[in-house]
Amino acid sequence: MRDLTDAILIAGPTASGKSALAIDLARSIGGEVVNADSMQVYRDLRVITARPSPGEEALAPHALFGHVDAGVNYSVGRWLEDAGAAIADVHGRGRTPILVGGTGMYFKALTQGLSEIPAVPDEVRAAVRAAAEGVDPAELHARLAARDPQTAARLRPSDPQRIVRALEIFEATGRPLASFQGQRAAPLLPAGAWRGVFVAPDRAALNARIDARFEAMLAGGALEEVRALMERGLDPGLPAMRAHGVPGLIAWMRGEVSREEAVARGQRDTRAYAKRQFTFARHQLPGLEWAAPGEAAGRLALLCAQA
Repeated sequence: MRDLTDAILIAGPTASGKSALAIDLARSIGGEVVNADSMQVYRDLRVITARPSPGEEALAPHALFGHVDAGVNYSVGRWLEDAGAAIADVHGRGRTPILVGGTGMYFKALTQGLSEIPAVPDEVRAAVRAAAEGVDPAELHARLAARDPQTAARLRPSDPQRIVRALEIFEATGRPLASFQGQRAAPLLPAGAWRGVFVAPDRAALNARIDARFEAMLAGGALEEVRALMERGLDPGLPAMRAHGVPGLIAWMRGEVSREEAVARGQRDTRAYAKRQFTFARHQLPGLEWAAPGEAAGRLALLCAQA
């Protein structure tokens, strides 16, 4: 693959205004927006993931938004392949790729390389997922701890997707997932090939915005969107089925919780996710410059001028 250079990265927590910044920057420098958010890849979930609207997407070219079906277990590795192709396409048009999103692992893989983990055979993956279906995440974590305590110590008991992934790797290779994670391929965007910011709002203001946005999502069609997803009968362990807000709204539609409980869960889960986004960026993404929302546009303009 040819050297991929001159990319702009805009990271930050959910509801921080990243998408608007990316569109404005794309319009001002002749760039194209490339998605780096693991939930906005799913075509079934525009409203509940705050994906750019059709009107917003019309303001500048967009790539990798809503291009994956909710029934697909889309991975960091697959995104990295898609992102590499998208960046090359943008460069081929003589324009600047602007990668925007809140998924820290996407940015880390892009700029630091992805761990070289062996592929899991389909039959092994199917067997592990069948054994995990309907099992409480804490129990899955206990199973992992019994087999692979090193990896289990790094994972939250409330993160079934990564726990199941670690169980798959151990079943397929007999080795802990952690043993592969120090072996990284060369990054698509090495140091010097990109510039970027982490948009860092005041936490109290961000939490208030998250709560208000969730109510706005409900008014804007999120419930209908999640109902359509629920009616597909997909595996509840799929990433799209665990997007913030989706489990609670499904529980509400099934009569298991009240509307208030569903909304509170969605808001609480999103606030907790934003906290983790700050922590990940602080410890895992050292190349990004932090900027408050009101300063981010000016900082991006300066970074572009320095190119």
